[in-house]
Amino acid sequence: MSSMSPCAQSRGLAGRHALVTGASRGIGAAIARALAEEGASLTLLGRNERALGELARSLPGDAQVVLADVTDAAAVQQAFERARKAHGLISILVNNAGQATSAAFEHTDRALWDRMLAVNLTAAFVCTQAAMPDLRGAGPSGRIVNVASTAAQTGYAYVAAYCAAKHGLLGLTRSLARELARTGITVNAVCPGYTETDLLEDSIANIMKTTGRSAGEARQALVRGNPQGRFVQPQEVAAAVRWLCSGAAGAVTGQAISVAGGEVT
Repeated sequence: MSSMSPCAQSRGLAGRHALVTGASRGIGAAIARALAEEGASLTLLGRNERALGELARSLPGDAQVVLADVTDAAAVQQAFERARKAHGLISILVNNAGQATSAAFEHTDRALWDRMLAVNLTAAFVCTQAAMPDLRGAGPSGRIVNVASTAAQTGYAYVAAYCAAKHGLLGLTRSLARELARTGITVNAVCPGYTETDLLEDSIANIMKTTGRSAGEARQALVRGNPQGRFVQPQEVAAAVRWLCSGAAGAVTGQAISVAGGEVT
């Protein structure tokens, strides 16, 4: 009997080039690790060169770092050109980069609104267009996974701009899935609930600031939304992405996969 772990044995994405945006930490880093364990060559795209470099060095296999702001279309085009020069055509694109800022609707100014749409929606549009010639070349093995949120499936108070952007991302996912269905390229979204990341800590800090609650009280207020009574772990989101990128998920497209402990059903 082999003593190798399932991850060590699994190389289902060998020879494939996966590009992950917002890869420096949290869910993005977990996704990059999961795909690398499947044998994919990785391009880690983001703005934090140090964090991306540390992640690249820790991954099995071949990983490169490409710096770009996903809200800058020209920078994205240049980044994708550098990515394919190193690893060849991109056959897997994971649009993970995102940002959440909360404010009461009356205090949501145009700058906040535009920023939430730029980071959470328009960036995915720009990155997907940049990758599309490569993905068409990959044919039935092409995969697009958009990291949305349960905010793409329901509404939350005080994050109207974020929810609007994530709802738009889910709409983009479903529309593009229909458009590309006959090519074999699949387009899906994963929708995490509150996940144990730096973004969660930012939400807790904001609750403390606006309500005067302690950190423990703020955490409990958020965890109550999950029927399992806990926060989602980044590795659980990454496992869903890993499966969507596999050959086994070839008939799955246009879907919103909730990873939220039953919060959205």
